[in-house]
Amino acid sequence: MRWRDGKKSTNIEDRRGESPSPMAMGGIGGGGILFRLLPLLLRGGGLKSLVMIGVVAIGAHMLGIINLPSLLGQLAGISSGSSGSTTASYQPSSPAEQEQVEFTKVVLGDTEVTWEALFAQRGLTYRPATLVFFTGATSTSCGQGQAAMGPFYCPADENVYIDLSFYSELQQRFGAPGDFAQAYVIAHEVGHHIQTVLGISEQVQRQNQRLSDEERNQMSVRQELQADCYAGIWGFYANRDRQILEPGDLQEALVAATAIGDDTLQRQSQGRVRPESFTHGSAEQRKRWLTVGLQQGNIDACDTFAARTL
Repeated sequence: MRWRDGKKSTNIEDRRGESPSPMAMGGIGGGGILFRLLPLLLRGGGLKSLVMIGVVAIGAHMLGIINLPSLLGQLAGISSGSSGSTTASYQPSSPAEQEQVEFTKVVLGDTEVTWEALFAQRGLTYRPATLVFFTGATSTSCGQGQAAMGPFYCPADENVYIDLSFYSELQQRFGAPGDFAQAYVIAHEVGHHIQTVLGISEQVQRQNQRLSDEERNQMSVRQELQADCYAGIWGFYANRDRQILEPGDLQEALVAATAIGDDTLQRQSQGRVRPESFTHGSAEQRKRWLTVGLQQGNIDACDTFAARTL
């Protein structure tokens, strides 16, 4: 994949080396309570609010519920407009890791070029997602994210999250090597962002409220396959307009789609396949819809919700 001269996205947040805060995780302990009280203080809740928060903080510190010095440091960071991240001093463990960062920025930037153009053709304005690098675990508006989850998208904060260790896992555990396989995974998560921006995710959420568990699984499969198709659309335009694909790249993406199919994963972990429990689609389904996007480059062709067969 020819990526080194590509445009790098600036919609990046780097949390590598940062430990998720118990406050930010929305827990039920003292830290979580204080985190919910904080907006009142920052909006000028007055002296009484300040005193109340101080009393609660000191009491919680004495009971061992929170670490008050750490809390004060986090509050100072928030009140000054900072995310409280400690990653400013984070150093990549190797040149290879820094290359992964640069690669990911370029892939995200390339998806932005594609989707900005496609939205403009429809008289719409594309709102880009932010990609968050993290290590191990991180707090999100959808709950605590874990590296074990692989890359994921949170519609509540419109962020894509990735622990770079997933690239090694994709090659070693899933047997899907290659940079275009990695790019496909990023583009798939951006595909979920497209669903959010277009209002598709909200529609799915409303429908899910009146569906059974098995029906919700089926709806999830359609949503995931559409994100695969959207990833393919990016590949179509990235290659047609910017000629980034090299021989073997398409096969890398198809191998990755096969490796993360529900049937493949269930067969590996359970020794049997349960189609009624699928949430992402079978290997063949994922390959099929990725291919639809790669070959047609047409948003309307990715309407998995209207498709009779997947």
